[in-house]
Amino acid sequence: MPYYARTGDVPPKRHTQHRGGDGGLYSEELMGSEGFSADSSLLYHREIPAAISAARPWELPALGTVANHPLRPRHLRTHTLTAAEGWRSLDVVTGRRLLLGNADVRLCYVAAGAPSPLYRNGTGDECVYVEAGTARVDTVFGTLPAGPGDYVVVPCGTTHRWTPSGDEPLRAYIIEANSHIRPPKRYLSASGQFLEHAPYCERDLRRPAGPLLEEGTDVEVYVKHRGPGAGTGGVAGTVLTYRTHPFDVVGWDGCLYPYLFNIGDFEPITGRLHQPPPVHQVFEGRNFVVCNFVPRKVDYHPDAIPTPYYHANIDSDEVIFYTGGAYGARRGSGIGPGSLSLHPAGHTHGPQPGAVQASIGVEFVDELAVMVDTFAPLELGEGGLACEDPDYAWTWAANAAARGGAG
Repeated sequence: MPYYARTGDVPPKRHTQHRGGDGGLYSEELMGSEGFSADSSLLYHREIPAAISAARPWELPALGTVANHPLRPRHLRTHTLTAAEGWRSLDVVTGRRLLLGNADVRLCYVAAGAPSPLYRNGTGDECVYVEAGTARVDTVFGTLPAGPGDYVVVPCGTTHRWTPSGDEPLRAYIIEANSHIRPPKRYLSASGQFLEHAPYCERDLRRPAGPLLEEGTDVEVYVKHRGPGAGTGGVAGTVLTYRTHPFDVVGWDGCLYPYLFNIGDFEPITGRLHQPPPVHQVFEGRNFVVCNFVPRKVDYHPDAIPTPYYHANIDSDEVIFYTGGAYGARRGSGIGPGSLSLHPAGHTHGPQPGAVQASIGVEFVDELAVMVDTFAPLELGEGGLACEDPDYAWTWAANAAARGGAG
């Protein structure tokens, strides 16, 4: 996280005695990244945060993958993964289904209506994009109210819980990293301040407002962690039972904490001619980047072609999750809200036949989408195979034939 925050009751100096009103000593916990040589925070607990009384295996949702072979573009219809009322019994943690994954990142989806268990991802950061619905995200740092268009960035090791609200499903697109997820380095100064050319800044980020205190004994926390196992991507699950409730932090400070960023606060960078994908970048992780496409004024050169040109991802797989608006480049392909497309390295892709001509003269596009580019090939998970549109790969040829050519 690029800037320092402090909330609740913390002592004047680090690693010094800090006592409550009854004279009891609080337990200081350092959450530190990269071997305590990068961002960290200090949390002050009423009780001992390491006191566990039991442990049992957690059978994780299916994490096995199959190769995208023979190589072809894919279209996944995520909204078909859950039956009409089935979402009411699902939660964001145990109900998520793996769409695509590799050794660096797992892309999952869930439509949920039930509160999740307390949960901690010990393999890396999570970035959850809220497609629709609302939820309260309770964490050891405090509470975050999340709604449509919010990215909820949760650092590795953060105990938290999702509680959906309202009468509609909470639809969440989940980016699980095996690393940290941060703003792009090129947006930040050497000391971590957002620079003037960045499309968002510190004022757009929302953090927990204050400590969250809950009582309880023998409290279970579901932990995803590094572990062996063919077909699980090197990830294992354990349920730890804590003697007292983990939400007992009276204060914390530092630069490592969960936060929200809404896609509506991303200020698009435009130009006279079509801008390349890096101008849309919002986050980065190890061997992947996250971009978003938002409503914006488009290219204003008199001969500009606003729709993207055909392109080959020679170094990366490209995944786009379509979440709102109209997608001019994908007309006639079956793409709509809730769709997820995979265009793999080694395949040239671009607008559907007729989309280029139709875009000429357009001055504004109303699209909303989240893109993840990975530098290692993605494989298909159980959820991806369950919701695939088998005809998508052939839509360029079919649409061109229907028009009597691609001109």
